[in-house]
Amino acid sequence: MNIIIVGCGKVGYTLVEQLGNEDHDIVVIDENPEKVQNITDNLDAMGIVGNGINHHTLIDAGIATADLLIAVTGDDEKNLLCCIIAKKTGHCKTIARVRNPIYNAETEFLKKELGLAMVINPELAAANELSRIFQFPSAIRVDSFAKGHVELLHFKVGGNSPLLHMKLFNLHKTLHTRVLVCTVIRGEEVIIPNGDFEFQENDVVAIAAQRHDAIDFFRQIGIVKGRVGNAILAGGGKIAYYLAKILLASGIRVTIIEIDKDRCEFLSEQLPKATIICGDATDQTLLAQEGLENAQGFAALTGLDEENILLSLYANEVSNAKTVTKIDRITFNSVINKLNLGSIIYPRVITAEYILKYVRSMNNSKNSNVETLYKLANDKAEALEFLIKEDSAVAGIPLQELHFRKNTLIGCIYRQGKVILPTGQDMMMAGDSVLVVISGYRISDIKEILED
Repeated sequence: MNIIIVGCGKVGYTLVEQLGNEDHDIVVIDENPEKVQNITDNLDAMGIVGNGINHHTLIDAGIATADLLIAVTGDDEKNLLCCIIAKKTGHCKTIARVRNPIYNAETEFLKKELGLAMVINPELAAANELSRIFQFPSAIRVDSFAKGHVELLHFKVGGNSPLLHMKLFNLHKTLHTRVLVCTVIRGEEVIIPNGDFEFQENDVVAIAAQRHDAIDFFRQIGIVKGRVGNAILAGGGKIAYYLAKILLASGIRVTIIEIDKDRCEFLSEQLPKATIICGDATDQTLLAQEGLENAQGFAALTGLDEENILLSLYANEVSNAKTVTKIDRITFNSVINKLNLGSIIYPRVITAEYILKYVRSMNNSKNSNVETLYKLANDKAEALEFLIKEDSAVAGIPLQELHFRKNTLIGCIYRQGKVILPTGQDMMMAGDSVLVVISGYRISDIKEILED
């Protein structure tokens, strides 16, 4: 596929990184020569220094034969205009990053009137992910499938866990819970376990389950944390704004600490039910005054990764709060994952996942559509949701009769309001939503989970 990406910031770089791994031909456009050079030196893409809304620049980038244009500059209006010009100049699909809350209620209107394939708001997407963590703090990450009916919940095995040294085939005999273990991250290794797998301390385990079954499972293994009743948000940027709106709507009390006075005034006007504190979130005295020790939730959402890391480490030291740390730039994953930071979110990665899901769905498969996609274990595994179509190569055949590729797991089947944790006798049928977990390869069609 021929893809043009306008904007070579953090999101643009991550997109080239992800899409370039999937054998697409990519051209990037940016007015900053250093950013273009950084991408072309390190990743598999061609670069053009220029303005993405310039007709001639788009022609030079190959808009006439492009399949997709993605506009992710720092300017919402520029992204929208770029997509309009691309539609007029070529015949490609277009995706625009639009971050300003003023456009949030206009998303469907913009898509329809401007002919956009997708409007992506990274901060809103990150806030939705954060809200799921605060709603279910027993997990360190919550991925949603089948329109929220099924979740992939990640947790760490502690030193006193009843799972320690238990073999997987004994899990259901011992706990009698309806969950399916999908992946285990152990150090740098990602494992799709079989029955002989034995849990070890510090394993990060992902289970597929309905919410009530997951609650029962976590209760039995001693990870019992109810929904947070209050949360402190350090930093009052766009993610904090969106997150506060979601939490307040669900009855969670919110305090936002923001250093910029004008921003505090905006937040006070837009979020009258929240407590807005104008001050430095790194001030320990201020944090104590605002009740950090008794907080049930804490999110480090400032504009500095280093500051967020320190804030989360401090919050974990002085409180029992469920902590979430936003990371924008730092890429030392092996170091970050060893720190006690609670849950970690990467807004640029969340954005890339949304767009990557759409790109894969553009293959117009007759077998299935990619409905949802999440990257797992630092891109070493993926969890995908497929909607099974009529005449699919996998439909109507018992799972035990299908020849799956190595490191493939059918996590669950959602059929007409019913969640099925599949056995070998179960079948995927037309209309089903199916959760597939894979490692070591990538797919855009569910038939690709089968051996050739």
